[in-house]
Amino acid sequence: MRLPSPRKLAAALGGLLAVAGLAAPPSTAAAASGSSIALAPYVDMGAWPSPVLSSMSQQSGIKSFTLGFVTGAACKASWFAAYDPRQGWQSDEIAKIRAAGGDVKVSFGGASGVELAQACGDVNSLVGEYEAVIKAYDLKYIDVDIEGAAVADPGSIKLRSQALKKVQDDNPGLKISLTLPVLPTGLTSDGLNVVTSARDAGVNLDLVNVMAMDYYQGSGDQGAKAIQAARSTQAQLKSALGLSDADAWQKVGLTPMLGVNDSQNEIFYPKDASAVVSFAQSVHLGMLSFWELGRDANACSGPLYRCTNISQQPYEFSKIFAGYSG
Repeated sequence: MRLPSPRKLAAALGGLLAVAGLAAPPSTAAAASGSSIALAPYVDMGAWPSPVLSSMSQQSGIKSFTLGFVTGAACKASWFAAYDPRQGWQSDEIAKIRAAGGDVKVSFGGASGVELAQACGDVNSLVGEYEAVIKAYDLKYIDVDIEGAAVADPGSIKLRSQALKKVQDDNPGLKISLTLPVLPTGLTSDGLNVVTSARDAGVNLDLVNVMAMDYYQGSGDQGAKAIQAARSTQAQLKSALGLSDADAWQKVGLTPMLGVNDSQNEIFYPKDASAVVSFAQSVHLGMLSFWELGRDANACSGPLYRCTNISQQPYEFSKIFAGYSG
């Protein structure tokens, strides 16, 4: 996903000290049942100060989150090159989210880091790193955010697909999503190749989540463009995965970027959020998300990594999206 925050250096300096006092990973009994999450906005876990998930949930009305990003520090899973997931960083907050009836997805990759499939040289090493994170947080859901050069890298695509198949075999019931760039016309040929590679490896994909943002097509109705991106992706997945209309909609996740996008003249407003939620409800979309909850909370003008740069109230977008029930 876009917009890396400047926290990474500060977190790296303080990370080892912070990790030591955190609670142990939640038990299996504390985890959610494994049913689908209909709404899971991204939280930039690299923001500073650290996001407090339980407070964000209470203030926004959002119960579940997609946490980004776990990247590769060489072939070693790491929260944005600062914290070791094996130490259970943020597990106390994740336990609070689950106790309140929500859950989390952990997202690997993102725009600013190295996804583990590009850092690890063999399937077993890659499987070990994915599974270390799954075990640390007792995860029922994982997401792999593949963008930039990684979306067109045949070697890492094949390796990732093989590893995800083994991870799913080792963890029955684990739900896996792929997050990919999109245009209103749908997935690019590279993105579609990532999907078909996973299919051919035998991965049971829960979702293909598309980043409905940064088209660089000029100003326009960004709600309508996000809806068209979802329609186009649904048609592609229906064909590629051999699905019915209804089942193909269940495989589509949709993630717009709130407010001003990186492309500057493409702006997603609260009215666009309302249109997207209404559309998602009409087709029973697999998941809605957005980038990013901290920006919605801040409701400010300033750097794009922390502000939407439009006139809005804190958590205004979240309260609109919270109306989506699947």
